[in-house]
Amino acid sequence: MRLALLGCGTVGAEVVRLLHEQAADLTARVGAPIEIAGIAVRRMGRDRGPLPVDPTLFTTDALGLVKRDDVDVVVEVVGGIEPARTWLVEALRSGKSAVTANKALLAEDGGSLHDAAAEGQADLYYEAAVAGAIPLLRPLRESLHGDRITRVTGIVNGTTNFILSAMDATGAGFTEALEEATELGYAEADPTADVEGFDAAAKAAILASLAFHSRVTAADVHREGITGVTAADVASAKAMGCTIKLLCIASRGPDSTGADSVSVRVHPAMIPRTHPLASVGDAFNAVFVEAEAAGQLMFYGRGAGGSPTASAVLGDIVAVARNRLAGVRAPSESVYADLPVRPMGEAVTRYHISLDVADRAGVLATVAGVFAKRDVSIATVRQSGRADDASLVVVTHGAPEAALAATVEELRGLDIVRSIASVLRVEGGA
Repeated sequence: MRLALLGCGTVGAEVVRLLHEQAADLTARVGAPIEIAGIAVRRMGRDRGPLPVDPTLFTTDALGLVKRDDVDVVVEVVGGIEPARTWLVEALRSGKSAVTANKALLAEDGGSLHDAAAEGQADLYYEAAVAGAIPLLRPLRESLHGDRITRVTGIVNGTTNFILSAMDATGAGFTEALEEATELGYAEADPTADVEGFDAAAKAAILASLAFHSRVTAADVHREGITGVTAADVASAKAMGCTIKLLCIASRGPDSTGADSVSVRVHPAMIPRTHPLASVGDAFNAVFVEAEAAGQLMFYGRGAGGSPTASAVLGDIVAVARNRLAGVRAPSESVYADLPVRPMGEAVTRYHISLDVADRAGVLATVAGVFAKRDVSIATVRQSGRADDASLVVVTHGAPEAALAATVEELRGLDIVRSIASVLRVEGGA
């Protein structure tokens, strides 16, 4: 079984090492040896350390490697949209099995890859694209295929989880926690994709597509990052018995007309400390799945890094290699439901709103009147301070996002409201 490896960075190099170290076991599991036919890289002269591989296998002609007749499986760990899409589409259309960790491509245009796989009658596996080594996508695609999944809630970005966990543990602000994450190697030099929620949104799209048998893209996902979360927000969450996490939330349910649809969003939210996701700290990932028959399921583990991601890649390599030897294909893409994505304004959520207000009679009644006008029910109100330090913290019951957003906008215009210090969503029944 001959393999073309596209990319030899952190993950690719670890795949090479594992293929070498576990060669005998992999041969026994697959039923045939797995050999590297070639490794495509951008730069030939880059120092990749002592790799157990013949240097003559390296090439800069990735497309030429993909097209070779002696290649059975193509493994892509380069990332990005192009040229990775061209390489994978070529492989799949020609009948070669493909394994990828490319969450951005799958979230933006996974449909073209699945269509190419169907055309070439080939396997497309991508367990490593979401949550690293955690076996998550295959259970959604296969193990739970006989059930109806209603909701997927997850922490799927290790960088942001480390930052928010550090803020919760030490009281540090966002900037200080980000600096620590960078020093420890949890954050990239440019952390934008992580802290602004782009990485989590891509993963949310993949999870929603599998869970709800519909094509969902990153463009369908409502996305907010964590850069606006303050130490004061974290302290307020603690006072409520909550912690703040960047969550990806995908749910299935009726839209405003009663038709079945899906909602997919990524944003920071308060969750009760009793929630299973609340104790997920450091750079770990966890995904909470709710299904009608199976009930509640939790998947937890290392969500990133060379070794965990390579572990997931190797698992996929074994699966597609065994299928090729047996002359069978894995289950194809399941999009029979073809559900529309609900606008964010129709999502039902709860708000935690912190207001700096004037210290005079009637403030609470006026604020409450704005909520009542939008038919937003108030769960709790906490008032503190006097004079210039007067503040109100309001937590609502569940209401449509559009009504909550309109309420906040009207509050901004009141002369008794000096400023809105923060607005955070509350999830998990807190």
